[in-house]
Amino acid sequence: MSDYVFRLDGTRATATPFSAGPWDPTMQHGGAPSALVARAAERFPSARPMRVARMTVDLMRPVPVATLDIEIEVLREGRKLQLLQVRLLSEGKECVRASVLKLRDEPQDLPDHDGFRPLTFEAPPEDEPRLPGFGSSQGFGSGMSAKIVRGEWGKPGPAAVWFRADRAIVEGEATTPVMRAALTADFCNGVSAVLDFQKWTFINADLSVSFSRNPVGSWILLDAETWVGDSGGALAFARLADRDGYFGRAVQSVLIDARQTA
Repeated sequence: MSDYVFRLDGTRATATPFSAGPWDPTMQHGGAPSALVARAAERFPSARPMRVARMTVDLMRPVPVATLDIEIEVLREGRKLQLLQVRLLSEGKECVRASVLKLRDEPQDLPDHDGFRPLTFEAPPEDEPRLPGFGSSQGFGSGMSAKIVRGEWGKPGPAAVWFRADRAIVEGEATTPVMRAALTADFCNGVSAVLDFQKWTFINADLSVSFSRNPVGSWILLDAETWVGDSGGALAFARLADRDGYFGRAVQSVLIDARQTA
């Protein structure tokens, strides 16, 4: 089996089984289409250099492990910002609708300030060998290295985990730090789960990631927790960091259901 998540042919992306999530092997993990949206937005041309400042991904329906058509529309084009709508469709049906805001990316001569957030947890070495034992042996999680630095695997509650995508998202292409941040952010609800995975499902209906700057490197820290309401819903959110410090935040709206028993 080829070791990548998507094969691209123009504006068509064919998903491999490595895109699958933990709930259903025929449906993609949310990190896979989120990374695809980030790639499309990063590569979309603008009159001036711009960076991704915010991306909000609405999962309109389960995303199949199949071929997706990528459509991009410019909602606003200006000297200081660009607003894009990115859609992923399967056989004409809209699976993902994303809004991506890009802002001017130019150096500024700023005074001293307290806006920089240094690291709380030391980053792993960039060339650290593959860390086994995260997720299943199949699907999207099998292509990730993960190093937990707060909390415990399998124990409910907040957790902080360094993630690295070891498998290429797109065949023949390097995975950018923005793509890495987008796919890592979708692990919020799993990393910080407060309910038993064997008895409950907690699937996110969306993902919103905001960036104060471009991330760097291959490792992304997800410092996550989950708040649960009393009507079958929850909010999973996290601070995002790289080796240089904190750069962003992620939020997911989560739907909670009891697992069906035979």
